[in-house]
Amino acid sequence: MRKKPIIALVYDFDGTLSPGNMQEFGFIQAVGQTPEEFWTKSDSIARGQDASNILAYMKLMFDEAKKNNIPLRRKEFKEFGKHIELYEGVREWFRMVNAYGEAHGVKIEHYINSSGLKEIIEGSPIAGEFKHIFAGTFIYDENGEAEWPGIAVDYTAKTQFLFKISKGIFSSRDTKMVNSSIADDKKRIPFSHMIYFGDGDTDIPCMKIVKMFGGYAIAVFDPNNSRKHASSQKLLRQGRVKFITPAVYTKDSRTFRIVCTIIDRIKADNDLEFLARYQ
Repeated sequence: MRKKPIIALVYDFDGTLSPGNMQEFGFIQAVGQTPEEFWTKSDSIARGQDASNILAYMKLMFDEAKKNNIPLRRKEFKEFGKHIELYEGVREWFRMVNAYGEAHGVKIEHYINSSGLKEIIEGSPIAGEFKHIFAGTFIYDENGEAEWPGIAVDYTAKTQFLFKISKGIFSSRDTKMVNSSIADDKKRIPFSHMIYFGDGDTDIPCMKIVKMFGGYAIAVFDPNNSRKHASSQKLLRQGRVKFITPAVYTKDSRTFRIVCTIIDRIKADNDLEFLARYQ
């Protein structure tokens, strides 16, 4: 029996599905700071030490939590995740896309590829929608409290996760299987069956790789932020993405129309390849 093609929708999180950084929906307030204060401190650490911005914010979270006697356990992170704001239509989005895929003979899978924290995303209202969440994590001690960064997801790691999604690897630690040579027609999800959603410059490497290998890159922007709209237009002019769209995920949105049309095209291309192979 012929298998249904799998189409992967891969999302950045902050600024893509949510209008802010996930730390801004509970954690930063809990340590008595404003987002501006927290991110200024984090940037100062990175600049002063010539360090990774990702490791800098993870260290700052650890230090500020300790200073304010706030335990950082998986339970607390998930609690912060419950308060994450989402763009319009996000909660219903996955059901709609899955149903469209099912009706048109393809299987839809959703993935997160984020420089944020996996534990916070796991507490969000949409955590159960994803096949896998690739994101940063902490290492926990015997009491279940965070004591050290476990995974820091920078731009390079995000591109590596795309290859893991393609090959069906769900271990962040793996460095062997992801580098093994697999023919394109043997990959679980070829890049041509990927749709990548991002919101800005930090997503450019992933957008470029997906687009370069025949997939589809979409830049979304906050419909209430003219600066974000301008950034998306710049990505389009530079050829980084194929489409830009407001971060609205309702059934009557441009985002949904774009994705449905891409699904139709991937399915048609897959059918043509099958006919060409067996004649």
